[in-house]
Amino acid sequence: MNEVVLATLAGFAVGILFSAIKLPVPAPPVLSGVMGVVGVYLGGITYQWIIERFFS
Repeated sequence: MNEVVLATLAGFAVGILFSAIKLPVPAPPVLSGVMGVVGVYLGGITYQWIIERFFS
């Protein structure tokens, strides 16, 4: 849980910094971009699960 809080705070700080220097926020602008990141993460977890379950 601590990692989640730290990641959220870091993202918040980056958002403020980028807005202050008038740069576009370095994040997906729509839900589909966010879901793409979630999909990559879930794919990595699934791969590890398959390897541990069937090949160990």
